[in-house]
Amino acid sequence: MADYTSDHAKAGIKTRLPKLDTWPNQFPGYVITTRYPEYTSVCPKTGLPDHGTLRLVYTPHRRCLELKSLKMYMLAYRNLGIFQENAVNRFLADVVKAADPVRATVDGDFAARGGIATRVTATYQRKKK
Repeated sequence: MADYTSDHAKAGIKTRLPKLDTWPNQFPGYVITTRYPEYTSVCPKTGLPDHGTLRLVYTPHRRCLELKSLKMYMLAYRNLGIFQENAVNRFLADVVKAADPVRATVDGDFAARGGIATRVTATYQRKKK
């Protein structure tokens, strides 16, 4: 089997996905947690399916994520070739770009494949101005 290439490593990172819509936040200082237990994508090298649970925990600043757009965004990963680590970091980057939260954490808990289960966590903290 050929080695992993930089094309494998970059797969899915720049792919166009549905827009994450937002709405104006009305209250300061609270936390929103969403859980997506049906996450699926495919390995960009082998084409084998990846599945698991993605959890987003964020403190909104001026914008909150609209949940229907979040669902459509998550469904777009279904046939996307992307590494688990990249999926978690891409998701976090897209949330930050759309909603500019105070802080956010994305946790990916991926099912075992070949006897190895993986958990990937990425965090963001808004810089104080």
